[in-house]
Amino acid sequence: MSRRERAPKQRVVLEAIQGHTDHPTAEELYRELNEQGHAISLATVYRNLRALAQEGKVRELHGAGPDRFDPNTHPHYHLLCLACGRVYDVETPYQNALDHLPLPPGFHVHRHELTFMGLCPKCEETASL
Repeated sequence: MSRRERAPKQRVVLEAIQGHTDHPTAEELYRELNEQGHAISLATVYRNLRALAQEGKVRELHGAGPDRFDPNTHPHYHLLCLACGRVYDVETPYQNALDHLPLPPGFHVHRHELTFMGLCPKCEETASL
């Protein structure tokens, strides 16, 4: 598939993820797109999400379950629910000072990512029943 043929699919995938705050997986976006009538394969969704991540248009989040994608590329933190695997944004100011920690010689930090791990309110409630 040529770059020209990929561009419309990439635009469809990017438009689909915009506005999401639930950090969807490729499979979730694939189902959403197909329900909206887009003829797109799961492989195409994965390929385009990874390309968008390389271009800095989305963030790829790795965790215990399937990779998730975040349209918010501004520095921020996440909470990973250890029970359901969902990822949530944490409303805590980004700590620029962490980019300047003393490190071994030769290492230079460009940015950092921080993921808190715990239980979301729904899973916490279920666990306490």
